Amino acid sequence: MRGDVFEIGDPNKTSQQIQGAPNSYIVADGVKTGGGNKIPLWLFGFLY
Repeated sequence: MRGDVFEIGDPNKTSQQIQGAPNSYIVADGVKTGGGNKIPLWLFGFLY
């Protein structure tokens, strides 16, 4: 069983590296809001 894939990068990060992986997300630093499969890095601070 394969889990979720999180690719961490800057705001200009594209989904090219994770294009074949199901349940894949981009965690971007320096963005205020997310959309699609891009999640702002600061949101993970609420899990701490």
